[in-house]
Amino acid sequence: MKNFTEMKRAGQRITALTAYDYPTARLLDESGIDIILVGDSVGMVVLGYEDTTRVTLPEMLHHTRAAARGVKRALLVADMPIHTYDSPEQAVASARELVGAGAQAVKLEGGASHARHIEAVVQAGISVMGHIGMLPQSVREEGGYRLKGRSQSEVEQLIQDGHAVEKAGAFAVVLEIVKSDAAKQITDAVGIPTIGIGSGEHCDGQILVTHDLIGLFPWFTPKFVSPAGRVADEIRRAATAFIERTQSGSPLSNGRNA
Repeated sequence: MKNFTEMKRAGQRITALTAYDYPTARLLDESGIDIILVGDSVGMVVLGYEDTTRVTLPEMLHHTRAAARGVKRALLVADMPIHTYDSPEQAVASARELVGAGAQAVKLEGGASHARHIEAVVQAGISVMGHIGMLPQSVREEGGYRLKGRSQSEVEQLIQDGHAVEKAGAFAVVLEIVKSDAAKQITDAVGIPTIGIGSGEHCDGQILVTHDLIGLFPWFTPKFVSPAGRVADEIRRAATAFIERTQSGSPLSNGRNA
């Protein structure tokens, strides 16, 4: 595990992307990414759920095992799904299951409200990444994905959350959909790295859902993402070509058994 705090002090930006399967995890690992997150975003971009609130621990264990088989050098972090860390004791039990599936660290949502949960998991010998700002597991209560840090009181609360996560022992904290200047204040205030998603350029690192980055989920792309690829278009092109060759009676290339 890299010393991410040292990277923050040295001004080295931390890179993180999501993976939910063996080939994607292996490709990201071979590309030199610092952190691979088996995110509960798997619910939307792989499993077809409306949001992350239907993702279960067995589903996260399944995808963590798959991703872990492809990772040799990056830090593999697994999300703890909703209602798997309602108490510190449950958080420790769930974290142990994810580590047993191959994760090297876990991530859970919540700041000061979940400091005890983070502390319990860290004391159990498991590394924790925090997550503050917009909390996707609370999207139904929030009524959507809302920008955080728009008022000074919100900024002060986020800074308190960052300090609480740090004091509890987290090695880094994700800032999701936080106003850019607020994200800078949080980043300057805490000693652990901040990993931003939709939170501007001032964080110590950045994370994206890989499907958004490569254009593999074309039905919805967050406003803060500029896809670097169009994989969905390539899949459609290849599938269309296969259909046309098959229907015309052209010989097909040999492939692995279905």
